[in-house]
Amino acid sequence: MPTEALLAFTLDHARARDAVHATFDAARLMAELAGLGLNALEVASQAPERRDYLRRPDLGRVLEAGSRRSLAGRSGDPCELAVVIGDGLSPAAVNVHAVELVRNLAARLAVAGIGVGIVVVASGARVALGDEIGAVLGARMVVMLIGERPGLSAPDSLGAYLTFAPRIGLTDAERNCISNIHGAGLSYDEAAFKIAWLVREGLVRQLTGVALKDESGGPPVQIAADPAL
Repeated sequence: MPTEALLAFTLDHARARDAVHATFDAARLMAELAGLGLNALEVASQAPERRDYLRRPDLGRVLEAGSRRSLAGRSGDPCELAVVIGDGLSPAAVNVHAVELVRNLAARLAVAGIGVGIVVVASGARVALGDEIGAVLGARMVVMLIGERPGLSAPDSLGAYLTFAPRIGLTDAERNCISNIHGAGLSYDEAAFKIAWLVREGLVRQLTGVALKDESGGPPVQIAADPAL
């Protein structure tokens, strides 16, 4: 193997490992979401440490007891849409991309007359944790933004998973996914356009997953995002 290729592989592999083990900056995310005027709440899964999260995927799919109680206390007024931001397998991706994607998404949803009821920042999160969060909040739909498994070419890729009528026990066949949101992949505006289209259609048709195809069509219409929402 040529030295140049070996060194490039070693560097990409190191970046992927760093992304997996990066510190999830939940406090900064909470502050920036508040700056957007969004109602945000911080929770955690049953995976107390990163090593537990990596070795026990099942723990990342269940809320720890205190977080579940906190969410239950906010469930008096069921919301149409809840957004969950989870660290996933690349906290680095979430730290960099999540808030700007939410900013663009909120603007797109506002055009469609859809409000973000609550944003939940979740540590130690797997995709399915959004199902329990959405169910406890009584949300009609949940959008989970989560760090994707790092690849050798994209250690900071963010994914979005949409689930109508979230509840514990759903499979991935009942979700829609928009992936590869990062600097060299989908832009924030492109991703927000696709997510907003799927949210709107999912709420109208009362479904997500294999029965809901992305038929959003061509490039997104440009809109101006209000910095303060």
